[in-house]
Amino acid sequence: MLVAAVPGEGGSGRLLPLDDGGRPTGPAVSAPSLATAVASWESSARPRWIWPSTPALYPRLLAAGVRVERCHDVELTEALLLGSAGAWGAPRSVGAALARLRGTPVPPDPPAVAASPPGDAQGSLFEAPQAAPPVSLEDLLTVYADQRARMAAVPTSPGRFRLLVAAESAGALVAAEMGFTGLPWRADVHDELLRSMLGPPSAVGGPPAKLVTLAAEIAAAFGVRYLHPESPGELLKAFHRAGVDVPNTRSWTLQHIDHPAIRPVLAYKELFRIWTAHGWAWRDAWVHEGRFRAEYVPGGVVSGRWASRGGGALQIPKVVRRAVIADPGWRLVVADAAQLEPRVLAAVSGDARLAAAGRAGDLYAALANDAFDGDRAKAKVAMLGAMYGQTGGAAIPALAALRTHYPTAFDYVESAARTGEGGGLVRSWLGRTCPPSSVSVSMGESGYETVDAPDAGRSRARGRFTRNFVIQATAAEWALALLATLRTALAGTPAELVLFQHDEVLVHCPADQAESVIEAVHTAGARATATLFGDTEVRFPMEAVAVECYAEAK
Repeated sequence: MLVAAVPGEGGSGRLLPLDDGGRPTGPAVSAPSLATAVASWESSARPRWIWPSTPALYPRLLAAGVRVERCHDVELTEALLLGSAGAWGAPRSVGAALARLRGTPVPPDPPAVAASPPGDAQGSLFEAPQAAPPVSLEDLLTVYADQRARMAAVPTSPGRFRLLVAAESAGALVAAEMGFTGLPWRADVHDELLRSMLGPPSAVGGPPAKLVTLAAEIAAAFGVRYLHPESPGELLKAFHRAGVDVPNTRSWTLQHIDHPAIRPVLAYKELFRIWTAHGWAWRDAWVHEGRFRAEYVPGGVVSGRWASRGGGALQIPKVVRRAVIADPGWRLVVADAAQLEPRVLAAVSGDARLAAAGRAGDLYAALANDAFDGDRAKAKVAMLGAMYGQTGGAAIPALAALRTHYPTAFDYVESAARTGEGGGLVRSWLGRTCPPSSVSVSMGESGYETVDAPDAGRSRARGRFTRNFVIQATAAEWALALLATLRTALAGTPAELVLFQHDEVLVHCPADQAESVIEAVHTAGARATATLFGDTEVRFPMEAVAVECYAEAK
C-alpha cells in the first residue's frame, strides 16, 4: 500500500491513499497534525510513503515520536533518474520535475545550507535559507507517475533500478534517524583528550599551549622570530630560504626531508587539524546531552556514498574516537565489511576464478596463493591498481599477473575506463550513472565538486574515474542494502543505529543484546549480498565486535 503525503503550515498536511500502481483509492485527507495522521497510518497499514523529500519532512516526524518503515523519496529518485538520462546535477525538486514535464522554465533547487550545530541560535538569526515552495498532492502524484514510467524505461535493468531507488530512500530514513538519535559522546573524556594532546586551551581563544610551543620550535629551526605553520605558503618560503626545495607541504612529502623543522612541523599539522576540526569549539557546538548529532547527506557523493553537512561525522580521527563511549549498561557494536571493493569486483565481473578466491576470509591472501606465488602485497597492489588505475612502478608486473589469471575481472574495469576516456557513461550494478564527461568530479568523502575540466589529461583522468566508479558506486549500493536490512532487523528493539561511514556501521545497544546485534549484522550482510548479486560465490564478511569505546574496535 502507498500513501502520498505533503506537509502544510503549522504541522498540518494532506494525505492520499494509493494502490500499488500509484492510483488513488480514496479521497485526499487534510490532517491538522501530519505527525498524528502518519502515526495512525503507520500503526494500521505500514504503507510506503510517497513524499517530496525525507530530509525536509522526516525529522519533524521523528521529533513528534513518529518513525516510518518505508518511503519513496521523490527528490532522491529524481536525481537518480536525471543521472541515468545523462543530466546529472540538474534541479531535482518536485517543482523542477514538474516544470520539465510542462516545458516551462526549470527553477533551481534551493541552495544547501550547512547544518547549524544543535542549540545554535545564531544559525536561525544570520542564515536565511531559501525554502522550497509548497508542494500540492496533485503535483506530487504527477511527478511520481512520471518517475514510475521513467524507472521502467531505464537503460539498465528496471528491477535493479527500482532496488536502487528503494535503497536510496531507505538510506535517507536511516540518515535522518541517526541525526536525530545522535552518537554517544563523552564531553568530559573529549576534554581530557584535548588537554593531554594540546595542553590547556587559550583563555583568549588563540591556539592552545602545545601548538604555541611547536610554533616556536619551528620558527627557531628556520632562524626566524615567528611564522604561521598552518600556512602552506609561509612554510614553503621558509624551506626555500633554508635551501630545501619541496613541492608542497603535505605530510607524506615532508616525511622524506631531512631538516630540524620537520619533526615539529609534522606534529603541529596533526595537532592543528584536531584542534580546528574536533577541538573545544567543535565539542561545544556539536555535542549536547551526551550525543553528537550531525546532518548526513545520503547520496551526497556522486558514487552514492554519503556526505555530511556540518560536524564532520564521516571523518572522526581515531584518537578522538576515545570520547565515543556507550551509555552505562550499553555497548557499541562496531562492524565493517572486509575488503569490500575487491569483493564487489569479483561479484559483478562474472570472473569465476576471482569469485572462487572471493570465498576466502582474506581475499588478498587467496589471490596471493592462487596467482602471485604467495606474495599478498603484490596481489593487493594488483587489485588496487586495476580498480584505481595505477599503472606504473610496482603495479606493472602485478597488473600483468592479474590480467593473465583473472581476465574477465580485468576487462570489466578496463572496459569502464575505455568508456570513460571516450566520453561515455558508465553505471553501477543497480544503475547509478556517473556524471557526463563535460564535468570533472571528485569522489571524496566530504561531498562532490563539479568543475570545468579542459586540461589535456582529462580523458585519462576520466578513465580512472569511471574505472573506479563502477566498483565504488556498487559498493555503496551494497552498504545501503546492508543498512536497510539491519534497520529492519533492529526495529522494535532498543538497539539504535548511530553511525555509518561507507563500509562501517555502529549500533548502540543494551549490553545483554550485543551478541544478538552482532548476529543481526552478519545476517544483514548475507542478505544484502543475496539481494544485490543473487547466488554468488563471493562472500562479504562483516567483522563485528562489541565494545564500550569506539576506539577499542580498531
